[in-house]
Amino acid sequence: MHTTNFSRLNRALGRAALIVAALAVLSAWAGPRAHAQSAPPQMQPAPAGAIEFSASVAPTDARPEPVRVFTFYLLRRSLADLHSEVQAADPPPQLDVFIDGLTVSPEMKAWMKKNKTVDLAGTDFTHKITPDDILGVPEFLKAYITYNAGYPGSGFPEPKFRDSDKQKNPDKYDLQLKEYHAAILRFAIANPTSKEGMEAELKDLNQIQKWTALVSGELDRVKKGTLRLAQMQYLAAQTDTDLNGQGSIGGVAPGEYWLGTLGSVAQAGDVRQSWDVPVIVRAGQTTSIALTNLNANATMFPAP
Repeated sequence: MHTTNFSRLNRALGRAALIVAALAVLSAWAGPRAHAQSAPPQMQPAPAGAIEFSASVAPTDARPEPVRVFTFYLLRRSLADLHSEVQAADPPPQLDVFIDGLTVSPEMKAWMKKNKTVDLAGTDFTHKITPDDILGVPEFLKAYITYNAGYPGSGFPEPKFRDSDKQKNPDKYDLQLKEYHAAILRFAIANPTSKEGMEAELKDLNQIQKWTALVSGELDRVKKGTLRLAQMQYLAAQTDTDLNGQGSIGGVAPGEYWLGTLGSVAQAGDVRQSWDVPVIVRAGQTTSIALTNLNANATMFPAP
């Protein structure tokens, strides 16, 4: 009895083992197939597009001329935006801040800020100077007196006060000083050309060269930084125009680009132009664009 039951148990276990083995083989065979069927198909890259363009500059009252054998650049970002980004990190010097740092009188600083200049020479300077300015700015008054007192017989007022009276008789000194200044004011009003030439006495105070160097230095740094950023990080392609002012760029991935001259200027007659024009490239298509005066910039980088 016990032997019979044991035999039946062995047979049952044998059949179970066979079933488990069969299921394992089936799973191993079906697993990779199931995985392969469930895997998403690989995405194929979008076909490239192309750009065809023409470039011309129209002089004033003349026919447009093609921009021949000129290099054009395709950027993934606007050159104008790059310029703004670089300049934000290196902003232009502020004239008022520069004036505050000068070792001149408060009256001179106020005059410079009002007239937005540190140039104390040339016809523009003398045109800005008024008789009240001559009396109100110590440096101007000294220069005006020094220059005009050197011309005897011109009618320029002579002082009546003496330096010794400044201590011995200050009231007399102050009265005569006021009378002298009033006489100078009358002379300046009656002789408007008498201020021309006083700039020679102000040359040591003229700060235009220092200011120009600051402005030019900032402009040069920003220009170089912008061009370096554009070419190293955002340049997609470049090409030269032919003798008809036409150019093309192939194999361009779909997207938004900017086509331009990277700040270089094309000239025809009296007109100078550069470009930084947005271009949309679509998959498998050729985008055509005409670069003319209508979509050009006079210059990307301002001069000092």
